[in-house]
Amino acid sequence: MREPAIYIMANKKSGTLYTGVTSNLAQRVYQHKENLYKGFTADYGCKKLVFYELHENMYSAIAREKQIKAGSRKSKINLIESMNPEWKDLYKEIVF
Repeated sequence: MREPAIYIMANKKSGTLYTGVTSNLAQRVYQHKENLYKGFTADYGCKKLVFYELHENMYSAIAREKQIKAGSRKSKINLIESMNPEWKDLYKEIVF
């Protein structure tokens, strides 16, 4: 099922963060977890889905991704902790 989403991956609590946008959240998080593509998340071990938001369309998802990326690290941590205070891996929530 395709549904636009923004997401944040982390390597550990308060660790390295990666913010991304996708049209298929479950598939994209799986790709990060399995290091299927070389890049930032593979280099820094960002394998935990710690935050996500679903959107009605890619335009709003991309706009939200840009807003989050433009924010400070502290604002990203506050965003994560508003949804996921224990920094649990939320991947199981999105896999049906």
